[in-house]
Amino acid sequence: MGVVSLFGTAAELPEAWRSRVLGEVGAACVKVLRMDALPLEEEVHGTTEVLLVLDGRLELTVEGVDATVGPGEMYVVTAGARHAVRAGSQGTLVIMEAREEE
Repeated sequence: MGVVSLFGTAAELPEAWRSRVLGEVGAACVKVLRMDALPLEEEVHGTTEVLLVLDGRLELTVEGVDATVGPGEMYVVTAGARHAVRAGSQGTLVIMEAREEE
């Protein structure tokens, strides 16, 4: 695939919070998305996901505990953990996660 502009790809996405898969490594995929300051409802995944903030900030609540993730920081959400995005999250986010079995 070659060089991929994470910021350019995120900027070209038609809507915020809709990720694009950039590649796969084994059973894991790497995705990028644009955050738009709006909150997202609580969710739970069957696999662990890594949330890496490239720019801006990610406002998370994980298992009832608030966390702010800044540029160059990442948060590991373990499989089965309830998590939600709070208002104010904005910027570019990379997500690395294993694909869930359907």
